[in-house]
Amino acid sequence: MPSPTQVVALLKAQNIRHVRLYDADRAMLHALANTGIRVTVSVPNEQLLGIGQSNATAANWVARNVIAHVPATNITAIAVGSEILTTLPNAAPVLVSALKFIHSALVASNLDGQIKVSTPQSSSIILDSFPPSQAFFNRSWDPVMVPLLKFLQSTGSYFMLNVYPYYDYMQSNGVIPLDYALFRPLPPNKEAVDANTLLHYTNVFDAIVDAAYFSMSYLNFTKIPIFVTESGWPSKGDSSEPDATLDNANTYNSNLIRHVLNNTGTPKHPGIVVSTYIYELYNEDSRPGPVSEKNWGLFDANGMPVYTLHLTGAGTLLANDTTNQTFCVAKEGADPKMLQAALDWACGPGKVDCSFLLQGQPCYEPDNVVAHSTYAFNAYFQKMAKSPGTCDFKGVATITTSDPSHGSCIFPGSAGRNGTFPNTTSLAPSSNSSTSGCHSVYFYGQTLFPVVQCQMVLLHMFL
Repeated sequence: MPSPTQVVALLKAQNIRHVRLYDADRAMLHALANTGIRVTVSVPNEQLLGIGQSNATAANWVARNVIAHVPATNITAIAVGSEILTTLPNAAPVLVSALKFIHSALVASNLDGQIKVSTPQSSSIILDSFPPSQAFFNRSWDPVMVPLLKFLQSTGSYFMLNVYPYYDYMQSNGVIPLDYALFRPLPPNKEAVDANTLLHYTNVFDAIVDAAYFSMSYLNFTKIPIFVTESGWPSKGDSSEPDATLDNANTYNSNLIRHVLNNTGTPKHPGIVVSTYIYELYNEDSRPGPVSEKNWGLFDANGMPVYTLHLTGAGTLLANDTTNQTFCVAKEGADPKMLQAALDWACGPGKVDCSFLLQGQPCYEPDNVVAHSTYAFNAYFQKMAKSPGTCDFKGVATITTSDPSHGSCIFPGSAGRNGTFPNTTSLAPSSNSSTSGCHSVYFYGQTLFPVVQCQMVLLHMFL
């Protein structure tokens, strides 16, 4: 992973104006000094019990990790723990005390006006999440949730929520359509309708966020905004995770960013932006668990882009590949019959110029379905401006940053085709729901503010 100095250089180069750290790493905070970048620091879960049981311990934490760095480092929020109710339930009884003690320390230093205090929660604490109007928090957590919401409301803070449509889709046993999880357009008869409110839901993300709003309303809290602290889609999985693919990750994150940048809001609160962090900046090769757990990043551990995000619908092109060189190729091991059918479609209804594949033309050799379909898939992908969902071909295609051009066969989108690259905005790396990782990006309204976090912190894209 890059050093704090390298991370900050990247943030500045990308005009990233917000960053989230999963701890309060001193070197990272020093590196962020005098940059103007808005920083969220975090109290790691393992420190929560001590802080929640001692006002003095909380004051010392704030002194070391906040007061010592402001105003040079622009700290604007503190995330106290992460998913405590579901991952560290024995600490739940002191969670609100920890928030109050941290806030009191900020008040004593006259910093409570500029620094908000909250705690990220898993969306799994919401029961019966559809229809959203009938959702409610797990009642066993009422002794924590009610005082927590009172604290957030009284201090003008926000409810931090981690939202992962990927997991909702995976655990639905086929009930949730993939397109519904990925923000892909649905015909009106396929949209989910809340029978109580008649609100139409076109994606899982909005349904979960509104379920949280309704859950707070159920406890008589209606003025607390929601801040999505984690969301994303893995780009690779094992045999039991067939939908963790590059194309799906690209589609989900691109559509999520577009959804937020367009000020869409949710059906319950249209036009009210739901600020969101995308999980994550870097892949984590050493992370335990399924293959997907290692592959939520926009960059690999060496800083190479995993895929490119395209936001043409939002008036912006955001690419984590500074050359914008990404290609669509035939997936390794794909069924030759499916490849042939997809090739026929691309060269027919897809209106791709396949003349380069004719005998005697530059891309005729090697004369096999894999090579020919790769050329046709990529030609279609480039023709469609690399829009999300245009490199799938019923699952036999995938996105790569390796130029498939060979010899005199120069693929569309290759620097060799015209010697130039399109103008792009490159994006930095990020991480998931853990206490290691590196960076994030933040979007609000029509302005792009990538966010970062590193050095055993966690980074997300904040939208």
